[in-house]
Amino acid sequence: MMENILNDNIRAIRWQNNALELLDQRLLPARAEYLRLEHVNDVADAIRDMVVRGAPAIGITAAYGVVIAASARYQQSATSWKQDILDDIHTLAQARPTAVNLFWALDHMKQLFDQIKGDPTKILLDEASDIHRKDIEANHTMGQYGAALIDKSCAVLTHCNTGSLATGGFGTALGVIRQAYKNGNIKQVFADETRPWLQGSRLTAWELSQDRIPVSLIVEGAAAHLLKQGEIGWVIVGADRIAANGDVANKIGTYGLAILARHHNVKFMVAAPTTTIDMAMTSGEKITIEQRPGAEILSFGGQSIYENNMENEGICAWNPAFDITPYSLIDALVTEKGAIVQPTHEKLVALMKND
Repeated sequence: MMENILNDNIRAIRWQNNALELLDQRLLPARAEYLRLEHVNDVADAIRDMVVRGAPAIGITAAYGVVIAASARYQQSATSWKQDILDDIHTLAQARPTAVNLFWALDHMKQLFDQIKGDPTKILLDEASDIHRKDIEANHTMGQYGAALIDKSCAVLTHCNTGSLATGGFGTALGVIRQAYKNGNIKQVFADETRPWLQGSRLTAWELSQDRIPVSLIVEGAAAHLLKQGEIGWVIVGADRIAANGDVANKIGTYGLAILARHHNVKFMVAAPTTTIDMAMTSGEKITIEQRPGAEILSFGGQSIYENNMENEGICAWNPAFDITPYSLIDALVTEKGAIVQPTHEKLVALMKND
């Protein structure tokens, strides 16, 4: 059964026939359909509307968005495209404010502009493809580092989606889980359903089932009772941004899981690439938390909970997409450069210097 675990055939992002194609994750698991994007505004909309989601996947998508924008701007003006494209980069940057990989990818692509003479398409496409490839390689390395920390057979709990759908491939937290399952040290995965977009039930459970890894869904409210049972060895999550002191911004509900894990003496692991670490952000309190539309929690499965518009009933919604988990609640931070036990600012500085 385990021989296919690392095949990792799911790809949410692909470049085909001079265009970006994204697996529309809003439709999973009912339908697997790719959207073909040929304009930078469509790429920005896809990021904003969660056609693609997960910090690494957003960064890769943004890199390909720069390719699309540069090609179009060069066709319009071979002399002014480097200035004209700045508007497009701003549009991409505004799509989602919390995931630092988005800004890292845009800055990385911009740094190439000065050395480009002539049509930028091939040079930028090669770079975007390289970012994509390196992300997959980093995830496999990360999976090995994280799996090495799980030294005995146990069940684990995860939150949101951190697999191939959220990255270039293989996954961050799910990459650790895939590798640890292959090693024989994970016997069962529990996945929060992750309201309001249900990434756990629609995406994580689907991904794990594709690899035949045993998975059980729970509602977020069941997590405390589950951890009390004593079967969970690790809570394993990803990250959208990590501050220089080790604080982690991740999907709303992560902070609560970290508190529950500490109370029940369960280890808490964060798996994320170093591109998610923002050394210019001194603490998590300074990270911008994206506020999503209230309609996302005033409805379920596309249907309003009330027969009439809930706002007409005087019911409002508070819908932050992320929360901040303090570094003091994190037992291990796993990256492609290695694992840090009990992360601190000093340990992160040393990690980022490790080439």
